[in-house]
Amino acid sequence: MRGASILKANDDKTRALNKHTLMAFVGEPGDTVQFAEYAQANIQLYSMRNSSELSPYEVSSFIRSELAKSLRSKSPYTVNLLLGGYDVIKQKPELYWIDYLASCAPVPYAAHGYAQYYCLSILDKHHHPDISFEQGMKILRMCTDELKRRLPIDFKGVLVKVVDKDGIRHQEYPDGEQVYAP
Repeated sequence: MRGASILKANDDKTRALNKHTLMAFVGEPGDTVQFAEYAQANIQLYSMRNSSELSPYEVSSFIRSELAKSLRSKSPYTVNLLLGGYDVIKQKPELYWIDYLASCAPVPYAAHGYAQYYCLSILDKHHHPDISFEQGMKILRMCTDELKRRLPIDFKGVLVKVVDKDGIRHQEYPDGEQVYAP
């Protein structure tokens, strides 16, 4: 069976790779969990062996390399990723879009899965380089409202995690209000 289906409404499809890097993943259920655990374990192993934390750029390079190796094997991972992090040396946030073909691009904003068809136009219109946290949350509200209106399945909400200079934290996001089509 192919198409949009909900297997588990409260599944956390993110993985903290180190203190300042978070990976969000979509794709085939077995591939996503296995690849996320593999990447997390290897990045933590590197940090323990070398007593240093990888930057988001270095993590994205490692992940892209592993997906490229997998692509040339008999059983490639079918996983698309968003990798967000805060580079403590450069003192700036970074976001990388990585797909199952091992394409990796630094982006100012991104979406994967069915949500990208509805959210990218909103992000195109409202995102700007000096965006504040509050403005970002307003744009997220616009995106979730659009998903409630137009997604052909019952939208169950989002889990919001923030990555900044203090690390990764869960952000409360009340999303119980009804949205009506105009």
